[in-house]
Amino acid sequence: MEDKIILTADDGTDVTFYVIEETRLGASNYLLVADSDDEDAECLILKDTSRDEDPEAVYELVEDETELDAVSKVFEELLSDEDITIE
Repeated sequence: MEDKIILTADDGTDVTFYVIEETRLGASNYLLVADSDDEDAECLILKDTSRDEDPEAVYELVEDETELDAVSKVFEELLSDEDITIE
């Protein structure tokens, strides 16, 4: 994992995530990210919720179960050749 993004949490701290994969589903962009670059990293799915007029991308954690299941299946298909498990 080479690509990193730095997001600012609600409390103002910067959090670094490692981008594993990205996809577009419907009209939304999604990132599959990990909280570290080791094999025991926790993976999260982030949704780009920014508007056209936003100067930077705005990402939110996907928490809706239906949306999470749909996007997880897409990432599983994209990563079928990799040794990555999405739970």
